[in-house]
Amino acid sequence: METRLNYAKVYPESLQAMMKMEEFAKQGGIDPILYELVKIRSSQINGCAFCINMHTADLRAMGEAEKRIYLLDAWREASFYTEKEKAALELTEKITKISEEGVPDETYERVRKHFGEKEFVALVILINTINAWNRIAISTRMHAN
Repeated sequence: METRLNYAKVYPESLQAMMKMEEFAKQGGIDPILYELVKIRSSQINGCAFCINMHTADLRAMGEAEKRIYLLDAWREASFYTEKEKAALELTEKITKISEEGVPDETYERVRKHFGEKEFVALVILINTINAWNRIAISTRMHAN
């Protein structure tokens, strides 16, 4: 597959808008490791090779254990994710697949046990931002290097 177009070159303001969302999400106090785990999980669900490749490389550079990267799509069965991480990953899945059942009250309550109001909003913005990045990369056929 060939890249369809370089969206950032064609419309630089689109990249600037996305970067503003990214910076906003980063200011919400989400742990950097969790930040990347969320990005990878959403990208796995969406099938975005470009983003999976980028964010797994970012996690490795941060010193993250390989098993936590490899088993992310099976986080429910893995014992080495914290309850806070599991709550965030559950929310990631619910928001990424929001048309299936929305975000159930049980998920919201589980997440709120670990995240204050501001962190919750930051997490929701983060999940929405990576979903937007995924959709841009997939629709323009950006390639993993």
